[in-house]
Amino acid sequence: MLDLVSVILPVFVVVGAGYLAAWRRMMSDAAIDGLTKFAQTWALPLLLARGISELDLSRSFDAGLLLSYYAGALICGALAYVGARALLDRPPADSVTIGFGCMFGNIALLGLPITQRAYGDAALADNFAIISIHSPLLYTIGILAMEAVRSSGTGSGLLRVGARALRGVLRTPLVMGIMFGFLLQAFRALTGLAVPELVTATMNMMAGAALPAALFGLGGILYRYRPEGDIRAIAGMTALSLVIHPAISWGMGTWMDLEASQMRSLVISAAMAPGVNAYIFANIYGVAKRVAATAVLAATALSMFTAAAWLAILP
Repeated sequence: MLDLVSVILPVFVVVGAGYLAAWRRMMSDAAIDGLTKFAQTWALPLLLARGISELDLSRSFDAGLLLSYYAGALICGALAYVGARALLDRPPADSVTIGFGCMFGNIALLGLPITQRAYGDAALADNFAIISIHSPLLYTIGILAMEAVRSSGTGSGLLRVGARALRGVLRTPLVMGIMFGFLLQAFRALTGLAVPELVTATMNMMAGAALPAALFGLGGILYRYRPEGDIRAIAGMTALSLVIHPAISWGMGTWMDLEASQMRSLVISAAMAPGVNAYIFANIYGVAKRVAATAVLAATALSMFTAAAWLAILP
């Protein structure tokens, strides 16, 4: 139990420090926003680029691993959408936002540091494989779904909706970082040369700041969220994200006979709370913002305990 506390607690202490800094006005909202923008626009994309550039693609991109994670994500997103429409009588746009929040877990800001602290840097390869298609796939699905319900009855064609989704995804800094990582992979494969030291040294410096800056900024942003909104929707999002998604992924990963190291990255990633991107998505479209914000806050707090529970039962 003490080992689990030593793994989980430092991650949430950094989040709590950011929350405290915002609460006690030790840092202004502008300072928190600047730190978060640095982390999400520069440091985290370069951390992902470095990780993906070093992946053994033949091993890391295991179909069973990716299917086990994303089947769980899509099932939870669909359940959330149907539940919001049929049980809570939420409008279609609200329901898409709630479903997106259940799909888009915080696997970079929380999943990476928890895996790193629990199993070391070498364990992150499978996390990076999952993350490499996380934003491109789930943002595309979310934007397509939202544009489809918003354009219903307006005569907008599927091609136009798809073009909007593609533009939105390609402008995302994390997606740019992922693409840069694959570009470095291609450079090495085509030329047989190592990536220049200037590039790797710069990436290492920026990547070293990514996780602490992102966690601290996350805490500062969470302070702004006030617990409000439809408690049933919030409870549903929290349960789907922290319990149902990892349970589905665990079951599928076991059925597909994944290795122990893959199961660790798979279940920890699946067990993460909805990410800040869930609120950003809601804010972009101006729907279900209170539900998304409170679900991020509540699920992030609860994930300290649920993540410890999943770690305890992992091989």
